[in-house]
Amino acid sequence: MAQILKIPIKTHLIIPDDDIVEVVERYVHPHIQEGDIVLVTSKIVSICQRRVRHFDRLQVGFWANRLWKYVTVPKFGIGAVGLPEKMQAAIDIAELPRILLAALVAGITRTFLRRRGDFFRIAGHQVAEIDGSRILTFEQYCRVIIYGPVNGDAVAEAIKERVDAEVAIIDAGDWGNVDVLGASSGLDWSRRQWIIANCADNPLGQTMEMTPVGILRVVGAGRKGRG
Repeated sequence: MAQILKIPIKTHLIIPDDDIVEVVERYVHPHIQEGDIVLVTSKIVSICQRRVRHFDRLQVGFWANRLWKYVTVPKFGIGAVGLPEKMQAAIDIAELPRILLAALVAGITRTFLRRRGDFFRIAGHQVAEIDGSRILTFEQYCRVIIYGPVNGDAVAEAIKERVDAEVAIIDAGDWGNVDVLGASSGLDWSRRQWIIANCADNPLGQTMEMTPVGILRVVGAGRKGRG
């Protein structure tokens, strides 16, 4: 029976001056084996793309100050819009009418259907990708918004060329949900779904582990899930 190994790899504290391709190559190269899939958190891709904005540069308005109070807080962290500044970032991205509609629908479906996720389904994936300012994080990332990465597939492909392995850029959320925000050319839809299923436990960590890259490795008969 095949076994799936999830191998987090410790790095230095990633900062906006870092080159994401060089970072992944440096830390993954000593560990990589044929058939591995390299995992990279979307957060460090965003940081290297300088998609970081300090709270002081946000003008928090009336609706952001009101709406964030109704956000359901996850077991870990504060969620994508669990602060007034993060809600304001969502409004800036999706615009106020869409956020108000998302909040209204989410309030109804959460109350009467006990269903989560409608806020982000309506607000859009860019809002769901808002990160930063966790309860447990490093000082320079305490009061910042980290937006989702751009050109994820291209970044993954550039890393693949350097490490000679397929690459997935993942966003593992506070609720156990996982999104693949970029993937190299060898990862089709079914293989992306396999990655999502096997990263629901967020193997790269949620707080201050400093393991923003890692490896998914299948060992044993048949190497199931790899295609």
